[in-house]
Parts: sequence; C-alpha cells; structure tokens
Amino acid sequence: MLTGRTWRRVTGGCTALLLAGCATLPPQSHTIEPWAQRQVALQAIDRFEADGRVAASDGNTGFSAGLRWRQQAGTASVDLTAPLGVGAAHIEQTGSSLQLRTSQGDTYDGEEANGQLADTLGFVPPIHSLSYWLRGASDPRLPASESLDAQQRLAHLEQDGWHVDFPDYLRIGQIWLPQHLTVTRGALRLRVVINAWRL
Repeated sequence: MLTGRTWRRVTGGCTALLLAGCATLPPQSHTIEPWAQRQVALQAIDRFEADGRVAASDGNTGFSAGLRWRQQAGTASVDLTAPLGVGAAHIEQTGSSLQLRTSQGDTYDGEEANGQLADTLGFVPPIHSLSYWLRGASDPRLPASESLDAQQRLAHLEQDGWHVDFPDYLRIGQIWLPQHLTVTRGALRLRVVINAWRL
C-alpha cells in the first residue's frame, strides 16, 4: 500500500514527466512565407499538370472548353476540348516555337498558328506567361506590378499589358496554387478554373 508521502512522490514525479514531455513538443509555426521566397519556388516548378475549364471572350464572340495543361520544363502542351469534341485543339509551345493542331488534323506552325488561334479564340493567348500565371507567379522575363493578399500570395498582377486576378487558391501539399484566375486586356477576357493539380 502506498503511504501519503509515497503517493505524493509518485504523482509529483509523473507531473514532472508530463511537463517535461510537453516542453519537448515543437512549437506550432504560424509564419507566413515571404512573397519573394514563395515566388522563386513557384517559378522553379517546371513540371505540372492542371485540369479544368477555360472561357474566353473578345467582347463580341466567346467560347468555353475543357482544359488540360501539361508543363514539362520549357514546353507547354495545352489541350482544349469543347463538348462532344467540337472545336478541340492541341497547342504546343517551346520557347518562341508555337504549334497548333486542330481536331480536323490540320497542323499550323509559327505565324500561321498565331493566325489560327486569333481566328479561333479571337486573340492569341500569352502561352509562355500563362504557364507562370497558372502557378500564381509572374513571368520572370517581364516587368510586373504585383499586389498580394494577407497570405503573401498574388492577388493581382499587371504584366505586358495584361491584368491577372487570383481570387481563389487551392492548397496542394505545402504549396498554394490558383484555383481561379481571370486574365484581361482591353475587351479580351480569359477565365480559367482549375479542378485538379498534379505536381
């Protein structure tokens, strides 16, 4: 049987162990990563896939399509799929080289591809810059004016005459990536919704 003194000694020892155990728990971190550091990490992501939808309008005509964007280092492969496959297109850009393949099997390169995109979409989308905007970062090749939200994420971006808004983000692992973005330039408007990210 434990005496009062022994019981106090045991319970005191347990209390000390519990306090010691609590003291060894790492403190919870609520630090928000600075934007300069976050942006470098986002720009460095050179392989990703994003699935969603895109809608575009030039003020007079518009279209909407399913979107699959695959980025492999400096190459962007973009598939646009309208309902029932009507108007589907495959766009591939590596550096300044642009290629467009239509659902009819016609292939266009360079300026011809730009012309076809302008005829189909109403404008030529800035594919290279979009590959960065999709990640929630500015294109490092061009000057940019950036506005941030409270979490040190892009809220608004102005670059090369385009205005980009980032109203919503998804957390993918430890990274925040845009769920929606709206890209405008004059009457041109491009809205992208991302349903799934794969890094």
